[in-house]
Amino acid sequence: MSVETLTAEQVMTRVLVTVTAEESPLMAWELMRRADVHHLPVVDDSCHVLGILTREDVAATWCGGGPDEHSCRRVGSLLSRRRLPKVGPGHTLARITAVMLDVGCDAVPVVSGPGVLVGLVTVSDVLRAVAGRAGRSGEGREGSAEVRTGLFHLSPVLPPD
Repeated sequence: MSVETLTAEQVMTRVLVTVTAEESPLMAWELMRRADVHHLPVVDDSCHVLGILTREDVAATWCGGGPDEHSCRRVGSLLSRRRLPKVGPGHTLARITAVMLDVGCDAVPVVSGPGVLVGLVTVSDVLRAVAGRAGRSGEGREGSAEVRTGLFHLSPVLPPD
């Protein structure tokens, strides 16, 4: 299969860690750290994408306060006003990379017809595809078309006052 004919469905990351807009930046940071991801889709209760939060987004708003301060803020307030491009599972890799270049982003959510998050294409996914490694086992891309989006809710344990 040539790179030109690959689609989002064939190269996207299917197993995602997501967060809701009501979660704290501290929680988002911890989820990204533990899952070793750089992009965290922010979704509503119906799994519609509201934005993509990056480690840089969280770090740029870190004001040096303690856990209490960062637990009171909400991830939704960190979502930038930049455009959020979305692609469908059938969009080609050429179209996806053009969107990434045009908008200046390094991750694009893949949504189904009703706009529900089904995957994420990152620069790493594009590089994997160009290297001929799209869809290899052990990379979360092989097997059924089922998408398992993990929504985790962790509560930080803060020291007593």
